[in-house]
Amino acid sequence: MARAQGARAQMALGFETVYGTPPVGGFTRMPFASTSLGSEQPLLNSEVLGYGRDPLAPVKDAVTADGDVVVPIDAAGFGFWLKAAFGDPVTTGIGPWTHEFRSGSWTLPSMSIETAMPEVPRYAMYSGCVLDQLSWQVQRSGLLTATARLVAQGEVIATTTSAGTPSELGLKRFGHFNGAISRNGAALGNVVSAEIVHANNLDRIETIRSDGRIDGADPSIAALTGRIEVRFADSTLVSQAINGDPAEISFAYVLPSGESFTFTVHAVYLPRPRIEISGPQGVQATFDWQAARDTVVGRMCTATLINDVETY
Repeated sequence: MARAQGARAQMALGFETVYGTPPVGGFTRMPFASTSLGSEQPLLNSEVLGYGRDPLAPVKDAVTADGDVVVPIDAAGFGFWLKAAFGDPVTTGIGPWTHEFRSGSWTLPSMSIETAMPEVPRYAMYSGCVLDQLSWQVQRSGLLTATARLVAQGEVIATTTSAGTPSELGLKRFGHFNGAISRNGAALGNVVSAEIVHANNLDRIETIRSDGRIDGADPSIAALTGRIEVRFADSTLVSQAINGDPAEISFAYVLPSGESFTFTVHAVYLPRPRIEISGPQGVQATFDWQAARDTVVGRMCTATLINDVETY
């Protein structure tokens, strides 16, 4: 009997025309490192008395479908997650193409995602997937991955695929070695690590239905936060925090072949940090930053992806 192995698992993604209805075709095979996307239905203990010490049968509660997908930040596939986070991009160029994903959209696309374990076989289709949060870390070494937190409407299990034959993407992966951080157009030095978290703060529409599913997941006020840890070598960031002025901070990755990903936060506000001397080693400062809408650009952030994909 075959046993399921993560090494043989597959994932296919397709954007929906109607929320909760998987598309007939147009799926793309997605690279991923791990996923907790799934559907669960807890049991409620019976509160009924009068039948002795042994409890009566439990009752099924509402169905919840959600989870995280850890994906590599690459030149092609990551554009699908950026579209899920920000909506359709503004695309220019004639190859390579420049895709500009802008924050502030009131509508977000929904997706159908199929996870496959062909050796069982088990093909789980999650429809009505909306991206709630996208986050990643910037550091000196290690693998560069992002975590996409999803809210789905439901799960359908089958023994054969419903995604047809997904189109393939070439994997050109960015690494921490390809990264750089700038502040107001100038390189920002002495950065030890950074974290970026964009949240759509989805509002689940939990109406009463016979199937226990939600009616939708609507985006509310977005939030863009993170953390920057620096070696304390100058007062640039501390002065900004004390003055309360915003600054534009960009996180950029460029491959030798020309593909690039730039995430620009147009108005970053820094809190005044505590500068601690904890021993003979170097002194570090940590800034838990927050972003807001920039009055000049008219939005909070812009994600620019340059690659050989014509459209998302």
